[in-house]
Amino acid sequence: MKALFVIDVQNGIVENGEFNEELNKMKEIIEDCKKRKEPVIFFQHLDEEQESPLYEKSHGADLHDSLAEYADYVVAKRTPSGFYETELEDILEDLVIEQVVITGFNTEFCCLFTAIAAFDRGYEVTFIEDATGTVNNGDTYEMKDLDIRDFIGTVLHWSDMIEVLDYEEYMDL
Repeated sequence: MKALFVIDVQNGIVENGEFNEELNKMKEIIEDCKKRKEPVIFFQHLDEEQESPLYEKSHGADLHDSLAEYADYVVAKRTPSGFYETELEDILEDLVIEQVVITGFNTEFCCLFTAIAAFDRGYEVTFIEDATGTVNNGDTYEMKDLDIRDFIGTVLHWSDMIEVLDYEEYMDL
């Protein structure tokens, strides 16, 4: 069975970028999974630092209203990996999940770390490159023209371990 991961679609991220395209793609993928009765697992990154946009006791940490209603499960996490010190493995085992599909925020942190951690645990992983997004850009990394999504997608694709698709390719399956 397959499960969809919707990573860190939280107010503190969505309200700090222009993510309408990504959110629309995530919504359509979620609705497709719901039709196929595949579980949708949301992740909620919680920070202890009050300065963080994802501070655990703030509006920023809440799941964004545009997609929150679709969550079958919500996994709270404190690191970029959805697996580290969470109940995720128990959920996946109970549901007899063999494949996970990655969408969400931030591409180069939580999406990447969770995809690699899933692969390391023996799951088949599909990463939907253009259904991820980030608040960061090339300037963040002092690489002016860096396209973060494309870079991460290319690295994962070249690894030959994780399937990387764009939204259209995924929906055509």
